[in-house]
Amino acid sequence: MPKAKTPKPPDSLEVRVRRIHRRDLNRTWEFLKLVFRDVNRETVEYQRPRSKRRFLEVYTSEWIEQLLYEVDGSIVGYSECAFEATGDDNWVNPRWFEKRGMRPLFVEELAVHPDYQGRGVGSFMLDQLQHLARTRGCTHLVLEVAENNESALTWYRTRSFYKLDAAIFMAQKVPGEPDLLPPRRLKRRQKPTAETGTPSTGPMPETAPTRAAARKGARPRRGRRAAEAAQASHEAAARDSERRRPTQHFGVVQAG
Repeated sequence: MPKAKTPKPPDSLEVRVRRIHRRDLNRTWEFLKLVFRDVNRETVEYQRPRSKRRFLEVYTSEWIEQLLYEVDGSIVGYSECAFEATGDDNWVNPRWFEKRGMRPLFVEELAVHPDYQGRGVGSFMLDQLQHLARTRGCTHLVLEVAENNESALTWYRTRSFYKLDAAIFMAQKVPGEPDLLPPRRLKRRQKPTAETGTPSTGPMPETAPTRAAARKGARPRRGRRAAEAAQASHEAAARDSERRRPTQHFGVVQAG
């Protein structure tokens, strides 16, 4: 069964522009994924891909315009611009433009459906942004393009865009080293002394006498007590023997 062919856009187009509505967010996100799928893969690998959460947050942000460009109700283009450099992830310094007398309109997104490129949709979108900038008192359109996106650079240069030289991304190679040191061989085990304590504990503390040493030191005292007890027992036995011996009477003889 042959594949169904994608219908080609008609020769005569009428593109309309309007502000985005909440009901358009999901299909606009799918449109952006389609448009930037190949661009992000080939030209802007260094950039962080935009998340859907961030895209939805933009809808509620102030000073940001999101415009849809439609043909017969189908999205063929999307533009997003900001009147101020907002957001925590924004690297733009507004003072750089102030010192040069510039009041820029920052073009954050400019996307055209692949089937409608080369038919004037992009030029109409750029004219719309120029008109919006004039009505808001802005003096310049400012946008960012990847240096290796040659087709986009050519398209913008033919429409009087020029390089600002405001910022150049530079890098320096850092020699690779592991975060953790390699294994280290330990010294042979030594008997600890008072002078060779480990760094975590300091000198070896004086230890209390062990129980065995206490018993060993107590032996002389226990020996003296035993000797004294033996001597006392011997003396008591001698006295008892004297009591049991027969009594002898000595007379006094008077000399005549």
